[in-house]
Amino acid sequence: MDDFYKKYYFGVKKFVSQKIDDEWIAEELVNDIMMAAIMCRSTFDGKCNEFSWICSIAKHKIIDYYRKKKIKTILFSMSPTFEEIADKALTPERDVLKNELKEEIKKTFKELSKGYDDILRLKYIEEMKISDIA
Repeated sequence: MDDFYKKYYFGVKKFVSQKIDDEWIAEELVNDIMMAAIMCRSTFDGKCNEFSWICSIAKHKIIDYYRKKKIKTILFSMSPTFEEIADKALTPERDVLKNELKEEIKKTFKELSKGYDDILRLKYIEEMKISDIA
């Protein structure tokens, strides 16, 4: 699996980058494409070379990306409320990152003196307003 990934990663990245301008999105798509190819490798029938097969997976993933982007654009132009709902629903990883950040903050608090620890804990972990803390 590791050899397969290394063998095709840069070629797929170049292919995707020609179609997607945003480097971060291109990287995400490349990872999705490579995982899909690895998971479906047993279905590869050998009628074409392996890189062509992976590029066909990439084409479908890129089309899906633009289709979703178009749907989001249409929905958001109709109602800004949809953007709020979609933003919350489409990015569950934000919650994971927020929790990881809170854990890092808690570790840092342990290194602070007690007074500073209390103030920062109330503000950033318990999300109190500064006026309430004062």
